[in-house]
Amino acid sequence: MNQNTGKNVLILGANSDVAKQCIKQYIGKGFSVIAASRDTGSLEKFMTENGLDSSKVSILYFDAVDFDSHQSFYHNLPVKPHIVVYAAGFLVDNEKALKDFNGASRMMKVNYMGAVSILNIIAMDQSNKNLERIIGLSSLSGVRGRKSNFVYGSTKAAFTQYLAGLRQELASRKIIVNALVIGYIRTKINEGLQLNESLIMEPDYVAKHIVNAGNSFTIVPNFKWKIIYLILKILPESLVAKLP
Repeated sequence: MNQNTGKNVLILGANSDVAKQCIKQYIGKGFSVIAASRDTGSLEKFMTENGLDSSKVSILYFDAVDFDSHQSFYHNLPVKPHIVVYAAGFLVDNEKALKDFNGASRMMKVNYMGAVSILNIIAMDQSNKNLERIIGLSSLSGVRGRKSNFVYGSTKAAFTQYLAGLRQELASRKIIVNALVIGYIRTKINEGLQLNESLIMEPDYVAKHIVNAGNSFTIVPNFKWKIIYLILKILPESLVAKLP
């Protein structure tokens, strides 16, 4: 039987496929969850379809790009979180991002600016003695700039660097910051893309690495992606330029 930990998790961008699996797994470990998203109706449907205990989950409206609302959103939380997961994400293909700045701008706002806005507020609230961990979902796309996805990748690179600095900032308060550096996942954000099937991870598999995050800053789920991550880190720029 799962015991009640008395702790709670705030998941920002909780309507993503990975985030929904996190909700299930955190509940299974005895946590209460604050699930925040623009699409609260989808979250309510997910709860009903999966028979989840509604007493364990609070569903709140949160818009990552409505920066002016973030302070009041945090102030009005029913309880201050022990763990925060930033799972909000947005993707348009690189060709569209290069030709239409609206798509590029939205990626910047959701993937990076929105994260910095809300996480700064959360991290700087020293009255919250509960806070023990912040987890950000980043991407292998942010490890090196590649011509196929460098606009999206740049937003994830910026987010990873922000999380790295935030980890140093919060170390004295013994608050852990993790960056999940993730490869391909079978999610709605990747629908229609031509991806290598052998490299695609399931949302529940990725969620397990989030829910069980340890002390390491960089967490790369799946040994194949760990190898790819290490290769990308050391590959000379001349060879990176030949990648798609």
